[in-house]
Amino acid sequence: MTSLRLVPAAGHALPDPWRSEVESLALEHESVLAWLELDLDTQLRFGAGFVVLTDRRLLTKAGRETQWQVWPHRPGTELRLHDHAGAGSLELHDRDERLSVWRFTLGRNPAAQRLVQLFGEARDSLAAGRPVVRPTPALCPRCSSPMVPGQEECPQCDDESNTPPSTWTLFRLWRFALPYRWQLLSGFLLTLAATAATLVPPYLTMPLMDKVLIPYQTGVPIDQGFVLILLLGLLGAALLAWGLGWARTYILALVSERIGADLRSSTYEHLMRLSLEYFGGKRTGDLMARIGSETDRICLFLSLHLLDFATDVLMIVMTAAILVSINPWLALVTLLPLPFIVWMIHLVRDRLRHGFEKVDRIWGEVTNVLADTIPGIRVVKAFAQEKREAARFREANDHNLAVNDRVNRIWALFSPTVTLLTEIGLLVVWAFGIWQVSRGEITVGVLTAFLAYISRFYTRLDSMSRIVSFTQKASAGAKRIFEILDHVSSVPDPAEPVSLDRVLGRIELRNVGFRYGNRAVIRGVSLDIAPGEMIGLVGHSGSGKSTLVNLICRFYDVSEGAVLLDGVDIRSLAVSDYRSTIGLVLQEPFLFFGTIADNIAYGKPQATRAEIVAAARAAHAHEFILRLPHGYDSLVGERGQALSGGERQRISIARALLIDPRILIMDEATSSVDTQTEKEIQKALDNLVQGRTTIAIAHRLSTLRQADRLVVLERGQVAEVGSHDELMAREGAYFRLYQAQARNVDIDMDDPVWREPDTPPGRAAGGAA
Repeated sequence: MTSLRLVPAAGHALPDPWRSEVESLALEHESVLAWLELDLDTQLRFGAGFVVLTDRRLLTKAGRETQWQVWPHRPGTELRLHDHAGAGSLELHDRDERLSVWRFTLGRNPAAQRLVQLFGEARDSLAAGRPVVRPTPALCPRCSSPMVPGQEECPQCDDESNTPPSTWTLFRLWRFALPYRWQLLSGFLLTLAATAATLVPPYLTMPLMDKVLIPYQTGVPIDQGFVLILLLGLLGAALLAWGLGWARTYILALVSERIGADLRSSTYEHLMRLSLEYFGGKRTGDLMARIGSETDRICLFLSLHLLDFATDVLMIVMTAAILVSINPWLALVTLLPLPFIVWMIHLVRDRLRHGFEKVDRIWGEVTNVLADTIPGIRVVKAFAQEKREAARFREANDHNLAVNDRVNRIWALFSPTVTLLTEIGLLVVWAFGIWQVSRGEITVGVLTAFLAYISRFYTRLDSMSRIVSFTQKASAGAKRIFEILDHVSSVPDPAEPVSLDRVLGRIELRNVGFRYGNRAVIRGVSLDIAPGEMIGLVGHSGSGKSTLVNLICRFYDVSEGAVLLDGVDIRSLAVSDYRSTIGLVLQEPFLFFGTIADNIAYGKPQATRAEIVAAARAAHAHEFILRLPHGYDSLVGERGQALSGGERQRISIARALLIDPRILIMDEATSSVDTQTEKEIQKALDNLVQGRTTIAIAHRLSTLRQADRLVVLERGQVAEVGSHDELMAREGAYFRLYQAQARNVDIDMDDPVWREPDTPPGRAAGGAA
């Protein structure tokens, strides 16, 4: 009799079809601690497999194996986890050798990490003679709900992030309206007065009917003075309502525009403070749509629809009060359709709320296509893909049309139904009013005034019901705006930043580690760079060079260890102050639309023309700039398309020179230009590096000969450090990389030639450095 206990911390029930197989292997009272589904075989081909950790042993079945492998817990065994180039490796070792290896894609890395952790705990507990402690479920730090193994996001929180927008979201706009509270109060009082003025004319119709027109039909002469007073009252009420309405609309329109402008500015400023990690998961077109069209929609709602809604509410309340004061029973009949309309609004609101948020997101897809193709129009035309991109846009546009059609079907039924209910209500009032007149309970004048008020009442009721559509659109827009404003930067400014009086430029990396998602990109890197020293970072693609530079620039924060500037952790420095000490020259320089002078002075807007020219001369850009039609005032075009690649790079170097940084970082600054242009750029770089702490990345190893030290990276670790001559003499990783580049061959880091004789497969030489 076997009993397999499924521990909640291991996740949910073992997945089929593995559950039945594992249960058939279970020992008496054996507990599952964790499990890992494999999706690769040892040759990195897709294939199913399963690893199960219990409190007594490790069970595995992978690839084409027909039998389960069993590895009992014993002292000296160890599970090691590695990842590289999108694939993870789980290795089982004892004191003498590697026993087995399993591979998987990095989406399963969290489950693998938990498996390794619990394996060590179970092994140590058994070795010490202690019972294996069943793991407690991992809880989400935000909502305290159990986490699912293998997933980094909490299902509960993920569901909450996908919840439809609530109308209450609009109340969060109050902090943007607070500076204009007195103007808003004035607008409300004007709205109240204007609404009251519009209710005067129907009231004056009662004496006009009962004391003038009906008596005149019975032979009573018309009192012209009394009639003149009534007509002047009607005219005065109309003029007063017009004046108050104009003032109200103008004031509230000004306020709503300013609220919209403040909302746009705040959102954009907050967006600029977010880290690169946030932008890595967002589409440009979607962010543009949020800041542009969503804020416009909110502004329109505040300036027009919310004003109409306030007017409607006041009109309905004041009209209802007047109706009740005139005739309570007739007023009660008038209000009969109201519960049905409220019920319909509640019914339709939820559907519209879901629909309008989806409309916003689909519109983001349309703008994403535009944001992709317009900047990349040269590539589109070079590959003759105009029809394909047009088809892609048409597909996104058709999707947007289909979603809007679904929403419109709901709204098209709702609006006429409300109108029908108000017409039925008016018909009931006519019938009940005629019946009361026939019994002498009310006069014709009262009925006429009543009908005039009812017309206004039902018109406003119909208008107020239509506000549901605009409210849900604004709520959806506000939700998407606050998704940006609520996002906290992963690279925050310290609460009490440290100030460096004088930056020397010494950079120290202490046991730095960094994970990007599920992938460990940098591991245990320690490096001390002296002020004014030039360091060259070399290694094959994916070894972690650019990631290391991003950590030094604090575009991302380290997951482990620390980066220090002059002995101070850079996380203790204000982000803007720290980055102002760094000059960055990228492989693909980005130029903004504007003049050459504006682009050179981007990091120092207050620079004089003499300083700009001096920087351009030092960057060997002055000569080609003077050959342009307008010299330094020539427009560079969108992203600098009016210039060649080498010219853009020299403008980028001049931009870095102008701010006179203590630290210079060059990421493949000459990799994408021809030999002659490279020589020109190299002359400019020679001027740039003088007296500055420099970190340079280059695939062309010959360009780093002047570096004081070369740092060779492999799989996110430091493999070797030394000068070019020293590393060539060692005939290690750098030597092999240099020889392979000289022969113009590709590097395969899993090739046996890259491993030392005693290094096991899957671990490059020097990987433990």
